[in-house]
Amino acid sequence: MTVPMSGIPLADHAAVYAALDRAGFTDVWSSEVNGTDAFTPLALAAAWAPGLRLGTAIAPVFTRGPGLLAMTAAALAEAAPGRFTLGIGASSPVVVGAWNAVRFAEPFRRTRDMLRFLRAALRGETVDEVYDTFTVRRFALERPPAVPPPVQLAALRPGMLRLAAAEADGVILNWLAADDVPRAVAELGERRPGFEVTARIFVCPTEDAGHARALGRRLITSYLTVPAYAEFHRWLGRAEALDPMWRAWADGDRRGAGAAVPDEVVDALILHGSPESCREQVRRYADAGVDVPVLALLPTPELAAGGAAALGTLIARLGRPHTDGS
Repeated sequence: MTVPMSGIPLADHAAVYAALDRAGFTDVWSSEVNGTDAFTPLALAAAWAPGLRLGTAIAPVFTRGPGLLAMTAAALAEAAPGRFTLGIGASSPVVVGAWNAVRFAEPFRRTRDMLRFLRAALRGETVDEVYDTFTVRRFALERPPAVPPPVQLAALRPGMLRLAAAEADGVILNWLAADDVPRAVAELGERRPGFEVTARIFVCPTEDAGHARALGRRLITSYLTVPAYAEFHRWLGRAEALDPMWRAWADGDRRGAGAAVPDEVVDALILHGSPESCREQVRRYADAGVDVPVLALLPTPELAAGGAAALGTLIARLGRPHTDGS
């Protein structure tokens, strides 16, 4: 499950993590856009929920310097030995440039260089290296983690997918349908033992299809108009379906862009229906080759009306109860 949960203060997330654990969720994964940072919710989970695995999806490779990103990852790996996966990625020009005042340039090379640096640094090596996009002089972690965390790479198209397969411990997929997974996985080719395919999956567990589709259209026009995601969906074969949206967006017609997104695209990318139906739709991702399907829970009318109690019930219905029936 993606954390933190919307509308629940971080200080109250101990109950959320406990509910996820009871419902059979194995992992909690964070993100980093303009809400919480990627690491604080996981640090709380490390202390409050020692049975859960933790992961970042993703920590951007531009917004922290190499040494700081290594130190932050090492600290969380020390707090949750053997339970933490560091997911990194390029992020976007808005997050990096507009919001963090860092130049967004050469994202493939920067991501590759940070991946290589982090894998060496987290093994406790002294790094003294001139990379293509930055230089590090004699950096060594004072507290290298006893169990170096796996490093996964967020990837969309073939170049980054192949980099993940060649040099990372796993890949993180995002904004794709279950039917798209085989195409992305095929680009990985032969993988090392232990390599994991993680995917973030947007889930709106309500039988109010109108609500789910309206929310889905807003999200799709916000994300899939970003150049990297637009090119990803062209590569996946959705150019004909999404060209009207892209044209309207380019013309400044935000309302028209949303209206141009076909229902079938929304339904493929935003899972909706009863919680049990959503769980079965998520299973299709696992059947297609995803090892770690990560739910990103979207707001529903039921959650808005029922608050924390409704969230607890929803988590139980989405999850897989423990074998002892608890």
